[in-house]
Amino acid sequence: MGLERVLLDVTPLRSSPAFRRLWLGQTLSGFGGQMSAVAVMFQIWRTTGSTAWTGAVGLAQAVPLIGLGLFAGALADRVDRRRFYLWTTGGQALCSVLLALQGFLGHLPPAGVLGLVALQSCFGAGGAPVSRTFVPHLLPEHQRAAGLALRRIAFQAAMLAGPALGGLLVSGVGVGGCYLIDSLTFLAALFGALGLPPMSPDADTEPARPGLRGVRDGLAFVVRTPVVRGALLTDLAATVLSMPISLFPLVNAERFGGDPRTLGLFLTAVAVGGVVASLLSGTFTRSPRPGRVMLLASATWGAALILFGLASDPWLGLAFLVLAGAADTVSVVARSTVVQAHTPRALLGRVGAAEQIVGQAGPDLGNLRGGLVASVTTGTTALVSGGLLCVLAVIAVGATTAELRPSPEAGERGARPSP
Repeated sequence: MGLERVLLDVTPLRSSPAFRRLWLGQTLSGFGGQMSAVAVMFQIWRTTGSTAWTGAVGLAQAVPLIGLGLFAGALADRVDRRRFYLWTTGGQALCSVLLALQGFLGHLPPAGVLGLVALQSCFGAGGAPVSRTFVPHLLPEHQRAAGLALRRIAFQAAMLAGPALGGLLVSGVGVGGCYLIDSLTFLAALFGALGLPPMSPDADTEPARPGLRGVRDGLAFVVRTPVVRGALLTDLAATVLSMPISLFPLVNAERFGGDPRTLGLFLTAVAVGGVVASLLSGTFTRSPRPGRVMLLASATWGAALILFGLASDPWLGLAFLVLAGAADTVSVVARSTVVQAHTPRALLGRVGAAEQIVGQAGPDLGNLRGGLVASVTTGTTALVSGGLLCVLAVIAVGATTAELRPSPEAGERGARPSP
């Protein structure tokens, strides 16, 4: 019994056939997406030989998510979410098929490839926020944190193994074959979505207003709801103030002599920490106070990066990155649990879109901050200052948001299943 409470809680997979089918489909599709990302990067680099073009791949993916996410979230709150997800997933699958065709034919210029990537990201901008609404629909309240942890470990497994599989496929069957396999994984995602129940807006609630008015309603809810606002601010504190990825090449040069074989170890260490935390997620998904768990994990992320910046031994530094990766996973799962527990179902799409944008833009801004600070000081200064600012910001959010640190009695009441 003690070990069961420590390991990843798979109860949602046993208790909800719809969640199990959706999770399996999205997991396979996640692997396909990571493999396809490698194929896009390889094709653009082989065609252009330019880092500016390879950098534009990230731009083509990020701009639609940020620009359309809130509007897609508002639309998802007005229509049947199951049907909306089927359409957006089908659109992504079609883009993968088109990428496969151009990969086999080989006549599309780099701008055209990026156009297909951007179009696929437009569909993803709709599918991502609506996908975040499924856990509250499919699982009772006391299983939601476990469901989110299962989604997180699927994402991390794809991040760990997907790029390596993509590289093998590109070398074996070419970019066209890799895109084709990605399009086939979308069939698994569609199969999972077909098992979902209808998710029309509640008849007894006022429907979401269209366009900008619906977006404003969602943002107004985030701003006026302290616990949701505090959760998103905590995420921004951890990403904007202390994201370390842009500093990895510099740290690799300082500690490993710039060996390209060791550069990948930094991201791998973060991912390993995340996987370990997911496998042991029973230790925190059953907590009746996810707000406190989120604050503690976010502060631990900042502290681990301080230690990473100060570590003189390179392998000890990697160990601190493992700790940072574990803290990040705990924080992400706890934050999503807090947000979903305090968001009405009628607003889940819009709030999920806001959470998606924070998660997309925060790391990009944080990497920019780290690079700029390091360019005028040192890598150690950028890491330590960022970690310290993160810890201080998390303390400030916790001190000013009492709803994130409820009393044990209130937490226990909130942990019980809804009637």
